[in-house]
Amino acid sequence: MSFIEYQDIIQDGDTAIVYLGHDSMFPVTIQHGSQTQTKYGVMRHSTDLIGKKYGSKVTCSKGGWVYILYPTPELWTMNLPHRTQILYSTDISLITMMLELKPGSVVCESGTGSGSLSHAIIRTVAPTGHLYTVEFHQQRAEKAMEEFRQHKVDHLVTVKNQDVCKSGFGMSHIADAVFLDIPSPWEAIGHAKSALKVEGGRICSFSPCIEQVQRTCRALEGHGFTEINTLEILLRVHDVRTIRLQIPDLGKPLEDQASPASDANDAPKPMTYSQDACSIFKSGVPPRETVGHTGCGVGAQRMATYGRMLDWALPLLVYRGAPRLALQSES
Repeated sequence: MSFIEYQDIIQDGDTAIVYLGHDSMFPVTIQHGSQTQTKYGVMRHSTDLIGKKYGSKVTCSKGGWVYILYPTPELWTMNLPHRTQILYSTDISLITMMLELKPGSVVCESGTGSGSLSHAIIRTVAPTGHLYTVEFHQQRAEKAMEEFRQHKVDHLVTVKNQDVCKSGFGMSHIADAVFLDIPSPWEAIGHAKSALKVEGGRICSFSPCIEQVQRTCRALEGHGFTEINTLEILLRVHDVRTIRLQIPDLGKPLEDQASPASDANDAPKPMTYSQDACSIFKSGVPPRETVGHTGCGVGAQRMATYGRMLDWALPLLVYRGAPRLALQSES
């Protein structure tokens, strides 16, 4: 089982997601001879799980049933053991966009935390990219590496236990993108700039407080970053419902109402509704309550070097100067 390569059959040692309902899921490690207790009864790994297909409907000992799902970064985010506050899929999608991640990208991350964003980044940059993630807390760094090995993505990630604000990422000019999720990201901007490749590169910082955002923006500007912007996502899920609306009786058409004997003092009649005539519509109903503030993503672009600018500017200058040179030679 790997988080970046799908397989059909449940095997011994896999990490699977037990789905009891939309708001009730949990991860389980498949082991020969083990069993898992649910509110619907017991699942025996050897007979009920191993050898079955992912997505199968498994009947438990009490007659209830569950689904066994293949783990994805999104499902892992919803079910992982929390060692820290984590980023959820809504903010992860924003960060992936701001960093312009793609297969083959080299990414630096700090801090690792519970590994929610790390799994999403690994899935995005696979199979040729790499993630270098830095975690200040030693036990969290060790646990993250253990999970990466268990999920068979350890060849795509390197975990380091150090303080990124003091020691940096331990590399120079190789990263396509840098992400910072630390209390004082402005202290790591210089190290992030050193880790980014010389020709461009994206940086993103995620902070819950606007004071952190302000200091980070000033630090980015001081280190020569451009295109500095701050974004926030507030998720608003609409409830799609089927509704029935009565069709109003608008009266007869105007051509049928026109007559020479019409009374000028006739008052307009009120609109009536037919009790039997109804139409069915799909309607999106906004929620009464919305999810509040989570954090702001600050993104920026490292300015290309002067030499890199000449790489595309020089051919343009030569092209524009060619007609003038031709005219001079003719004269």
